[in-house]
Amino acid sequence: MKVLALILIVCLSTLACNKTNTTPPSPPGPPVQLPANINHRMLTQGLSQPWEILWGSDNFIWMTERGGKVSRVNPVSGTVQLVYTIPDVQSNGEGGLLGMVLHPSFPTTPHVYVSYNYNNNGYKEKIVRFTYNGSTLVAPLILLDNIAAAGIHNGSRLVIYDNKLFVSTGDAADQPSAQDGSGRNGKILRINLDGSIPSDNPTANNPVWSLGHRNAQGLVANGNRLYSSEHGPDSDDEINIIEKGRNYGWPQVKRLCNESSEQAFCSANNVAQPIKTWTPTAAVCGLDFYNADAIPQWKNSLLVATLKNSRLYQMKLSTAGTEIVETNEFLNGVYGRMRDLCVAPDGKVYICTGNGTNDKIIVVSGN
Repeated sequence: MKVLALILIVCLSTLACNKTNTTPPSPPGPPVQLPANINHRMLTQGLSQPWEILWGSDNFIWMTERGGKVSRVNPVSGTVQLVYTIPDVQSNGEGGLLGMVLHPSFPTTPHVYVSYNYNNNGYKEKIVRFTYNGSTLVAPLILLDNIAAAGIHNGSRLVIYDNKLFVSTGDAADQPSAQDGSGRNGKILRINLDGSIPSDNPTANNPVWSLGHRNAQGLVANGNRLYSSEHGPDSDDEINIIEKGRNYGWPQVKRLCNESSEQAFCSANNVAQPIKTWTPTAAVCGLDFYNADAIPQWKNSLLVATLKNSRLYQMKLSTAGTEIVETNEFLNGVYGRMRDLCVAPDGKVYICTGNGTNDKIIVVSGN
């Protein structure tokens, strides 16, 4: 009996891999099957590495695929309409056409912002604003370019918040670059929608808003807060609240500032600690905020798509939005790797897979 009890304890302990900003791990989520009041189905398939999906105010899902395609997806029929193929996109490893966001006044102001990798005396990343003319993308305007890129760790999630464009960049496999305040890698960048640098950025004439990031591939704004999901190494994926001028520690700090070797660095460098971490990693990717009535138990939650763990996380926020008070997980292994998600005004959640062959968009909805 003692041996059985020990085995049970060990098995249960391996499930408790989600950690908050207190040292004890948070308990595992409930069974991964969706509750009876939530349905899921496939909307479309035959996609090739979709990276970004977002809900457009034209009532279509806008999508990027890593090979260079920008498309609109009908959320009812699943029909995929190719809008444009960006000619200088170079897909290398995890790189290619990645993040996208639409202007807040779209389609009145029909600007489409994208992040992608290209070759220019080496592998690079740039942020480009296109104009949608009703059928295709025209008039490309480069906002930022010559950001170092690699086959891994390119960040590239975009969000418009407080009328500014925020861009996540990865360390591009060069870890020390994340702590170089004059460089653009391993950062959250903040620029005006025309590409100029805001006068209230932490450093004059510098797009850097925060530093010390490894590879943030999720960004979402809610109220007066900007949240990110960030890939860790073999441990310590993170959910962070992004604040002006803060350092998020990479590569000197993983997870919390709780190691003696990390504490001095944290104190000296204004390091912000995550509100949640994972060990082992789940490979957190796309991030969105849910506050619709369609799935009431998900209200005031962050939704996170994961690759390695191949599941959807629902993280209930505190009333103040500064803590994660409950974590649940769904669709474990049902559709494979999940790259991104978006929430429609009616409360439906759309999730795209990143399996590499016959990728899909899934619809999750309330009864």
